[in-house]
Amino acid sequence: MAKIRVLIVDDSAVVRKVFREELAKEPDIEVVGAAPDPYVAREQIVELKPDVITLDIEMPRMDGITFLRKLMKHFPLPVIIVSSLTQAGSAIAMEAMDVGAVEVLAKPGAAYSVGEMGEQLAEKIRAAARVDVTRRRMAPKVAAPVRVSSRALTASTNKIIAIGASTGGTEALKEVLTRLPATIPGIMIVQHMPANFTTSFAERLDSLCPFRVKEAEDGDTVIPGQALLAPGNFHMVMRRSGARYFVNVKNGPLVCHQRPAVDVLFNSVAAFGGKNAIGVILTGMGKDGAQGMLKMKEAGAKTIAQDEKSCVVFGMPKEAIASGGVDQVLPLDRISQAIVDLL
Repeated sequence: MAKIRVLIVDDSAVVRKVFREELAKEPDIEVVGAAPDPYVAREQIVELKPDVITLDIEMPRMDGITFLRKLMKHFPLPVIIVSSLTQAGSAIAMEAMDVGAVEVLAKPGAAYSVGEMGEQLAEKIRAAARVDVTRRRMAPKVAAPVRVSSRALTASTNKIIAIGASTGGTEALKEVLTRLPATIPGIMIVQHMPANFTTSFAERLDSLCPFRVKEAEDGDTVIPGQALLAPGNFHMVMRRSGARYFVNVKNGPLVCHQRPAVDVLFNSVAAFGGKNAIGVILTGMGKDGAQGMLKMKEAGAKTIAQDEKSCVVFGMPKEAIASGGVDQVLPLDRISQAIVDLL
């Protein structure tokens, strides 16, 4: 099987060295080149024809966003944004996702060991290699507005919604959440994303949605009209005390190479939410969420998976479907309506 050819673009010699060493451990990945800035990268892209690029944002001579815009216009390739764990850097990374990047990764630092970073980098490269960036650049069709019946959510305040996503999930979540009504029951979301990036992503969604979206904090109550996004590098689990649902945000080992992990959330929702829950699994690489979604269904929850055609990467939904844990398989533009219908 042909190896995935990777080009590293980063002005830090240390980062280039660490990435090379970590990826050398992966039998299906080959680093074909490393460039200190976009001008050198441009020549190497033409010469080496990589399958995936890792791209720093802050670089000399040309910043990563400008380079990414040019790349997507003239030579579209799957790009993984690599950035330091700063609030400013994560906001720019969100802009990069809008421009066309398919994944985001934190540079090695206090929040992540080099080993964990290498494990996640390899997974993100495998996911990015499957992305058809040409198809992603096509303008999405405008979805019909969600219909809400007169009684739609009046008796559903005890309901809860759990959503998991990975590669391509930032745009998929935006599509689903922005079309839900302001009175929607409490939502919990796991999107595979590093620390601090989830803060910026939650703020971005909050500015677009008719309800509040915030990065979850330990002890937050799951209430109607609010979505809680698991913070990067922490698992989020749901708990119940009487009629009150709340979340615990905690550390722990990687699950399915991820922290936060969808399975961790879904398993807790199965245990404490049962038939009051709706589970949704969106685009993403790997099998995270499949086992947890099956547990949710077995506990009486209703479950939805995004279909292959509308996925950026049909990995997580495919595994959930294969496990037998999915009730409905739907295109992305029909998932919001399906959630409201189930309520």
